[in-house]
Amino acid sequence: MDQIKNIFIEKTAKTPQVDFNQLTGELILFGKSIPENAAKVYEPLLAWINDYIKSPRHTTNLRLNLEYFNTSSSIWLAKMVNALSKISEDDYVLFIHLYFDIEDFETMDMEELKNIVGQLVDNISEGKISIGIKTYGTDVNGKIIKESTIFI
Repeated sequence: MDQIKNIFIEKTAKTPQVDFNQLTGELILFGKSIPENAAKVYEPLLAWINDYIKSPRHTTNLRLNLEYFNTSSSIWLAKMVNALSKISEDDYVLFIHLYFDIEDFETMDMEELKNIVGQLVDNISEGKISIGIKTYGTDVNGKIIKESTIFI
């Protein structure tokens, strides 16, 4: 199988920075995601993921370091998680990393966290891949202050 090209796109005021690296299995979205046309932003990323899952890394890290994302973005993020859940290799792992401001993180109750996680994982396919969710509370400089892990 041919190696797919990595994707790097600078962030804008309305779209996140994208850094998808096939060799490391690091898929990073950073910034805000409030595009006027979410399909234009996310369709190429979903196509890349559909190629990636044909020859994934043993551990894939989807890092969603988004300070804000709108409803249409959340739909596309869920589609991306669903596609990644279709990795069909035994003993492969998908970690979904979610970053929150430490103040929000510390005041977030379990119901709020379930709602956020549920938006992303409610429609995952039944695959062989193990899925873990890591949540982080960060300070204003992005330094991780607290973290927790959930396996589903």
